[in-house]
Amino acid sequence: MAVRDIRLFGDPVLRTVAEPVGPVDAGVEALVGDLLDTVAVPGRAGVAANQIGVAVRAFSYNVDDTIGYLLDPELVEVRGEPVTFDEGCLSVPGLSFPTARYPWARSVGRLLDGSTVEVVGEGVLAEALQHEQDHLDGTVYLQRLEPDVRREAMAAVRRSSWFLAR
Repeated sequence: MAVRDIRLFGDPVLRTVAEPVGPVDAGVEALVGDLLDTVAVPGRAGVAANQIGVAVRAFSYNVDDTIGYLLDPELVEVRGEPVTFDEGCLSVPGLSFPTARYPWARSVGRLLDGSTVEVVGEGVLAEALQHEQDHLDGTVYLQRLEPDVRREAMAAVRRSSWFLAR
């Protein structure tokens, strides 16, 4: 298991709709280990498999001292009126922009042993569930921004040192 490098905005894998995980084998077990190690780095709330270059439907989360993962997750329910807050992304480092997310979310997926698991969260966990599900659907949060904010965000991305270094 290892902490994997995060793919940055502009990498085509981030715009790819991830494929189902399929049967659990040593490769899937290693992927889950890498997702858990990668999300355990302080300051991280979630990591989708495509953010580490693997376009399958899996993500890890790390919120309020709870670290976990979901294979083939589905965001099955959201509740409340969307709340706008400054959202960031490991694939868009150093930048955050006002993004609307539901304050409550429920995701269902499976674990390595094949059992079904449900993750329910409010606040940061709800945001992470929605954000990571977006990644698996090939959506980076910048695509969710209001048009004027998105123009500002894209200009900031183009000025960023990590984008210019590509």
